[in-house]
Amino acid sequence: LNILNTRGRTIRPKTLNQKHYVDAIDKNTIVFGIGPAGSGKTYLAVAKAVQALQSKQVTRIILTRPAVEAGARLGFLPGTLHEKIDPYLRPLFDALHDMMDPDSIPKLVANGTIEIAPLAYMRGRTLNDAFIILDEAQNTSPEQMKMFLTRLGFGSKMVITGDITQVDLPSGIKSGLKVVREILGKVVDLEFIELTSEDVVRHKIVADIVEAYERFDEQNSSARPRPLHKDR
Repeated sequence: LNILNTRGRTIRPKTLNQKHYVDAIDKNTIVFGIGPAGSGKTYLAVAKAVQALQSKQVTRIILTRPAVEAGARLGFLPGTLHEKIDPYLRPLFDALHDMMDPDSIPKLVANGTIEIAPLAYMRGRTLNDAFIILDEAQNTSPEQMKMFLTRLGFGSKMVITGDITQVDLPSGIKSGLKVVREILGKVVDLEFIELTSEDVVRHKIVADIVEAYERFDEQNSSARPRPLHKDR
């Protein structure tokens, strides 16, 4: 990586897993970055997208995530489409603002060089010459994941990021991120990279919080009694 953030610091992988992740993005057309909050999966993907745009490897960046929290209510929210979806896509804007002149971003969005939209707006399209990032992919259904992956066009690259411990889907709906590995594990030019709490590069207390929750989940899952099945 050879990108300066807006504070003049070079963005680079800080852990071995992060380096594997960045290398995988260089080598493959599709990469899955799976790990906890703060592990760099989205931030580094956006950095690679900006690098690809600046070096003219692609002509546009497309950033998307499923608007699970809004669901079908998105159409009934007041305001323009941009105002409706902005809260769900704000983390992607934040990463962009750290790497590009904030004043240039609205212009790039206006001329289509950068597109930030909910996953539902990808349906029916073929995305050529683009660096495409699907964030929060744990909140896709298997059908949505397939829909997204099959949008890939010529000259494009995809990075899919998510945390399988943070699924917000309604009960009964499987996470597309959980099942995709079983389906695509043997596909070439596609790689899965796992990041862990050891890769969390936010404030130290964030890493401690992630580890504490992981321990809590492990203890409770092992201690949880099995449900009794009553005879009918």
